[in-house]
Amino acid sequence: MSEWREETWAIRTQMKPTQQAEHSVPVYLTSSYTFDNAETMRAAFADEVRHHIYGRYTNPNVDELVEKVCRLEGAESGHAAATGMAALFGTFGGLLQVGDQIVAGRAIFGTTHTLLTKWLPRFGIAHTLVDLSGGVDAFADAITAATKILLVETPTNPGVEIVDLEALAGLAHERGLIMVVDNTFATPVLQKPIRHGADLVFQSATKFLDGQGRVLGGVMVGPEELIKDIRLFCRTTGPALGAFDAWVISKGMETLFLRMERHSANALALAHRLEGSADVESVRYPFLPSHPAHALARKQMKAGGAMVAFAVKGGLDRGRRFLDALQMCTLTPNLGDTRTIVTHPASTTHSKLTDGERAAVGIGPGLVRVSVGLEAVEDIVEDVEQALAASR
Repeated sequence: MSEWREETWAIRTQMKPTQQAEHSVPVYLTSSYTFDNAETMRAAFADEVRHHIYGRYTNPNVDELVEKVCRLEGAESGHAAATGMAALFGTFGGLLQVGDQIVAGRAIFGTTHTLLTKWLPRFGIAHTLVDLSGGVDAFADAITAATKILLVETPTNPGVEIVDLEALAGLAHERGLIMVVDNTFATPVLQKPIRHGADLVFQSATKFLDGQGRVLGGVMVGPEELIKDIRLFCRTTGPALGAFDAWVISKGMETLFLRMERHSANALALAHRLEGSADVESVRYPFLPSHPAHALARKQMKAGGAMVAFAVKGGLDRGRRFLDALQMCTLTPNLGDTRTIVTHPASTTHSKLTDGERAAVGIGPGLVRVSVGLEAVEDIVEDVEQALAASR
């Protein structure tokens, strides 16, 4: 079985059948597990034997999901939590302590920004945000004796900027730091940060791994020596992923390769059309030749992904009129759905940032983020173009 391709592993990684010989994995809805005798129970609590103990610790459906993500990312071990942010916070809580520092790319998810700037300082964990335009040198200049983690997204949310993973990993390892990469936009189908030197890779499983906007979840994968502390912190603090949600996400991943191929094809087609529109100031998509990091994106990624960012001429008011004029595309702060989703980051996902903080990461008042879905691409393009026309 080791010779299977990763597309096959996405489908065939599943729990062994029970005595019922089911073909589809059941949902293990149980809060605890039983033991044959006192000695087995003791050994399980002492971590001497592998045995499910309690739902806050492990569950067969969660184990299946983690194994699947590990196989696709090329990771040794992993841990899943109730949401993406729970997995990220669990990583910081498990690996950092008072006096430590995180150096992060300034272009990050709005809630990640809030976690770094508002909540972690209460626990004595500092941060420095780095402009990605400065490249690896900017990260190098921000590193201090207190730095423990380098954190980046690539492509970034929402401006789809690209980070040079190999260069940043080289810096991290030279300085003895842990490099954490948010791979949510690309998924392991399009990009494998561990192959480029990353230590830990994060997925908000709520997005493309599920793929239909149904449940929440987060997964962090990497070497067991790091994951074990993340796992212990999460087991203690309790952000456990439920069995049903894990089952849904794992089932969703069976179509991940097909979906990402279609997402990417549709997004590229939309980006090309937007680039030629008189109503649009600029378009950002990694596989457009006009993207500043186009060559790097093609080096690191198999395709450009689902996310397109563009700026509507006319700023905030025009942008709102555009959103209100959409007839098919959905207005929601989520992404990674089969359905095309349009968001206005300045007033939603990144509204907690100041005007200056948004400007520093390229989030202007007219910026629109599109998570391009799986509908007929002609219908997506037509809806966007009619909304642009109606907003003039």
